[in-house]
Amino acid sequence: MARSLLEFGGTTASGTIYCCGVTAQRSRPQPLVVEGIKVDLVEDARLKEFDKLILSGPDSVGHATIVGRFFAGELITTEVRSFWGGYGHMGCCPLLAIQQIVLVDPRESKELDYGAETDQPDLNKECTGYEILHDFSNRNLTLKAQERADLGQEEWAFNDPKRVASERLAQLLKLSDSSTIELKQTRQRQGRIIYWWRPKGKTVRYMVVVSRPYLLSFYAKDPKRVAWVLIGAFETFCGRGDD
Repeated sequence: MARSLLEFGGTTASGTIYCCGVTAQRSRPQPLVVEGIKVDLVEDARLKEFDKLILSGPDSVGHATIVGRFFAGELITTEVRSFWGGYGHMGCCPLLAIQQIVLVDPRESKELDYGAETDQPDLNKECTGYEILHDFSNRNLTLKAQERADLGQEEWAFNDPKRVASERLAQLLKLSDSSTIELKQTRQRQGRIIYWWRPKGKTVRYMVVVSRPYLLSFYAKDPKRVAWVLIGAFETFCGRGDD
């Protein structure tokens, strides 16, 4: 499904700022009316819980069951593509006007990664560019990795993130032996680990990001057993190799 702009019905406003005179006000004087249709809103504890969730930060993933009215807008055709839109920033999107929040999943796990975006290399004077080696927007790759772990084909993916990182990087680089990759852990946060590899004598360095994504808990055989999967791999270009 294409991305949609979310807005609350009733007199509660989302406060989202995108452009063109839209303000951060959290209320409006009259209930929301779209295309001549009045959209009401059930204001209860679940709405407050949902509002708190979406205000938790820009790099964040949540899950909720929503009742609302969907407005496709109009068919917009450009030289590049055709899409339905007319709402939001420069008319980018269709609109989902929220009428009721039915359910909000609590984010209680201390092991899962609730981040929405993968980390990327921080460039400096020595390393000035990078190439993306892994298509982290392809959800099928992470689903297949979870499936292999669930089937026992890669049982180690549940508890060996470093092996996941080295095995996946070896596959991307078409190396037959992943043991030649000497990864160094550089950062870690809940459900996510970042490794670097600096091949001796080379002017490239590799950054690998593995995660236990929250969204995989909805596809795993056991939602409490989410595998470590690759969500980012980068080849950075640096001025000199390591001795």
